[in-house]
Amino acid sequence: MAVFRNKPKSEPAPAIHSLLGKDVLFKGEVHTSTHSFRVEGTVEGSIHSTGEVSIAQGGLVKGTIFAKHLVVTGRAEGTMKISDCLEIHGTGFVEGDVEVGSLVVDEGGTLQGVCVRKEQSRKEDPQPVAKGGFLPTPKHPDTEPKKVDVKH
Repeated sequence: MAVFRNKPKSEPAPAIHSLLGKDVLFKGEVHTSTHSFRVEGTVEGSIHSTGEVSIAQGGLVKGTIFAKHLVVTGRAEGTMKISDCLEIHGTGFVEGDVEVGSLVVDEGGTLQGVCVRKEQSRKEDPQPVAKGGFLPTPKHPDTEPKKVDVKH
C-alpha cells in the first residue's frame, strides 16, 4: 500500500523591486540583494547589487556600480563592474571605466571611456612587485621608436 503525501506547492516569492523616485537625490551607498533596483532620480555614491540595477531615462548615477546586470536608459558616470551584462539602450549614456562580462549597446546608446571584458582582465599576468615598489618593465628592442627620414 502506497502512502502519498500532499506537499503544499511552494509559490515563488513575488519580485520585489526597489525604486529611487525621479525627484530624489541620494548621496551615499546603496546595497541591494538579488532583487532589482531602479534609479529614476540621482545617486551620488556607490551601488552594490547581486541582481539587476536599471537607470531609467532621466536617472543619473555618479560613482561606482557593482552589479550582476546593469541596464542604462539614463546616464551613468564613474566606475562600473558588471559581472554579467551591461545593456546601454538608445537613450543611455555611460561614461567611465567599465568591466563587463558582456556588452550590448543599442543604436543611439553611448559608451565613452574604457571598457574591459571581465575574462580578459583575469588572463593578464600581474606585474611583478618588488619590495618597495614595482619592478621596471623590460623593454623589447622591437618596441623602441625608430627614426625615419622622410623626404618631401
